[in-house]
Amino acid sequence: MDYNSLIGFLFELKEIMQVNRDYLIDLDSVVGDGDLGLTMSDGFLAAYNAVKDSNETDCGKLLYFAGKAMGTAVPSTMGTLMASGLMRAGRELKGKTNLLPQDFVTLFQAYMDGVSDRGKAKVGEKTFLDGLDPAVSTLQNNISSGIDIKDAASNAAEAARKGFENTVGMLAVHGRAATRGEASRSLLDPGAAVAMLIMEAFAKSI
Repeated sequence: MDYNSLIGFLFELKEIMQVNRDYLIDLDSVVGDGDLGLTMSDGFLAAYNAVKDSNETDCGKLLYFAGKAMGTAVPSTMGTLMASGLMRAGRELKGKTNLLPQDFVTLFQAYMDGVSDRGKAKVGEKTFLDGLDPAVSTLQNNISSGIDIKDAASNAAEAARKGFENTVGMLAVHGRAATRGEASRSLLDPGAAVAMLIMEAFAKSI
């Protein structure tokens, strides 16, 4: 796979965020200011538009440019976090014009690290990371076991869905949800829903 696979991934990302815009708005309106759906749909659209007609064949540079465009388009907290993830992934894949299955593990691990470092969050604190972390682990384990990338991506998407669902019961540590204290345990985390959608888009793009 080459840079076209990443452009295809970004296409599916902007599509799935548009389709689920209202769903994310509804989720976020319970614990935040309700703009998550708009931020994600506008942000990933900007990321895709920045590279869709590019002649750049360096996979890392494509992701980095997409992240910069997203950060400019949606400079909110979540927009900045998602842009940071793309840019970190871009730095890790810089120089690659062809991608092996393991490179996608690198991509999503770097994405997670970029978000974690920028947001100062950890797995278990009821955030985006709780949706992405189980997906990355599943993807790594599947690829290490020789499972086809398409099946591995599908399994990773399912793991992200379960991770999102498992945010019920967690205590929120960050953002407005944290102000609810123990009451936050009963709520699904909107950020983890974004992670779930990202992995669904990835599975669809393979």
